[in-house]
Amino acid sequence: MDKFNTLFSHYNFNLTDEQVAAEVKDILARHFDENNNAKVWQQCLNQIDLTTLNGDDTVEKVATMARKVNEFPTHYPEFGNVAAICVYPAMVKTVRDNLTAPVGIASVSAGFPASQTFIEVKVAETLLAIQNGATEIDIVISIGKFLEGRYEEVYDEMVELRAACKDPVHLKVILETGALRNSVNIYNASLLAMQAGADFIKTSTGKIAVNATPEATYVMCRAIKDWYEQTGVKVNFKPAGGVSTTKEAVEHYTIVKEVLGEQWLNNQSFRFGASRLANNLLSSLVGQEVKYF
Repeated sequence: MDKFNTLFSHYNFNLTDEQVAAEVKDILARHFDENNNAKVWQQCLNQIDLTTLNGDDTVEKVATMARKVNEFPTHYPEFGNVAAICVYPAMVKTVRDNLTAPVGIASVSAGFPASQTFIEVKVAETLLAIQNGATEIDIVISIGKFLEGRYEEVYDEMVELRAACKDPVHLKVILETGALRNSVNIYNASLLAMQAGADFIKTSTGKIAVNATPEATYVMCRAIKDWYEQTGVKVNFKPAGGVSTTKEAVEHYTIVKEVLGEQWLNNQSFRFGASRLANNLLSSLVGQEVKYF
C-alpha cells in the first residue's frame, strides 16, 4: 500500500469538495454560453456511446439499435454518427452481426455494475466479450476494496484486465464516482486506474443514485491533466450515467474543454455514455422533438 500512498502524495490533490464545486460554478458561469450552440451539440452527438443496459434487453431491441446506427447517415447526412454502441456481454454478438456502420462495439464487463465477483470470472467475461466482437471494454473498479484502502488488490485486478484487452481493444475503467464519497477519493481512484493502464476513465455505471456530476468530471479531468503533464501519457475521459439533456452534455463538454483543452474534444478522447442524450441532441439540432434512437 505504501507505493500507492506515495503515488497519491506525489500528485497531491488538495481541493475540498466545496472548492471543487466553486471551481465548477465559475467555469460554467464564464464559458457555458459560448459552447451552447449547434456546432458543440453536433460534436457531443458524435461522442456518444449509444447504450442499452437493461435486464429486459432483447436480441431484437439490440439489433434494431444497430440498424438505426447503420441508417443514421441516410436520415441525418448533415450530422456525424455516434461513436460506439454499448451493451452487455451477451449482446455483443448481436451488435456485431447487425452493425455495418464504422462505429465501436463497447461491452460492459467484469461483473458490471457492482464488480463483486471473482477475478477469474471478470477475466473470462472480458475475454468472451472480445471474442464475440467487442472493441472496447468498460469495467468497474472494486469499489469496496478501494474504500477499505486495499489499493494493491484494486490495482492488480485492473492490470490483469488490461492484459486481457490487448491492442487495439480499449479499456475503460469506471470509478463509480457517486460511491467514492469525496473528491480526493475520485482523484486517487483516477490515478490508480491510469497507473494500471486505462485508456479511458469513466465516471459511473448509471446504476446507482448519484452518477456523472460536473464536479466529478472536473476532478477526473484534473487528474488526467496532471497525469499527462507528468508522464506524457494521454488518457481519455467518459462521463456516463445521468447525462441525458443537451444542457448537461454542454456542461460536461465545457469543463473538459477548460481543464483539458482542445485536443480532448473528439470522439477518440472524450465520450458520453448515454441512451436518451442522442435523441435530445438531435431535437436541439433540428428544432423539434426527435425520437430516432
